[in-house]
Amino acid sequence: MMNYSSKEPLPQPPTSGGSPSVPAIRAQDLTVTRGPRTVLRDLDFAVPQGQITGLLGPSGCGKSTLMRAIVGTQAKVTGTLNVLGHPAGDATLRSRIGYVTQAPSVYADLTVRQNLAYFAAILDPGRAAADRRHENVTRAIADVDLTTHADALAGNLSGGQRSRVSLAVALLGTPELLVLDEPTVGLDPVLRRELWNLFHTIAAERRATLLISSHVMDEAERCHRLLLMREGEILADDTPEALRTRTHSETVEAAFLRLVDEATATTAAPGTEAHQKEPTR
Repeated sequence: MMNYSSKEPLPQPPTSGGSPSVPAIRAQDLTVTRGPRTVLRDLDFAVPQGQITGLLGPSGCGKSTLMRAIVGTQAKVTGTLNVLGHPAGDATLRSRIGYVTQAPSVYADLTVRQNLAYFAAILDPGRAAADRRHENVTRAIADVDLTTHADALAGNLSGGQRSRVSLAVALLGTPELLVLDEPTVGLDPVLRRELWNLFHTIAAERRATLLISSHVMDEAERCHRLLLMREGEILADDTPEALRTRTHSETVEAAFLRLVDEATATTAAPGTEAHQKEPTR
């Protein structure tokens, strides 16, 4: 894995010599409702290709709802949401997107290798693809540094190792876009660092786009770009450095809190209508 530290300069994202590329994700007036409530409200943002974009905000601000909309599993979505040049949820995107949910999506009574072989057979069925599936399983296990645990039952692994198995499943098809919902939650600092090393390796070596959600603000410094969310709205869409500069803050966390204070003051000002919102996921 790449030896990456959050205190070192970020690896630079790949650049294109031609005109700017189409964003990996583009949202315009994106709204999600759940019953009478508006969960996401008129979101406009773009996620550039080949970079790590952090989706940060407190628990319940709508990060998971937004990710489900992007991968096409969220109901009652209006507005425009294009992913890799297609409408979100389009059937052609299934093999091009890897999605990792918060809870590890593995079978405890299967080994690491058996888990990946099962999902590989779903992604690439048929006898003719057997050799390719075997190669993809072996590669994905190596990608997440679990080769020595390949024949261990998933139920006997640590929480961090099970999270890596879920990530390996998402890497089976070498996806162009990885959507990772709080992949480091509950992990110790060493495991978090190892996962972020892997994320940067994937972005740098495969030119993949990663959208990673977190409520841990120090992880913002590890991203090329940030989407800061609060109560179903986007507070900022910028680089960590630009956010710190714009808000005259030393850290992204301080910048986020300043933006929250500004948004709260604007909402509470005379003549404005405060939105009555409930926590969302």
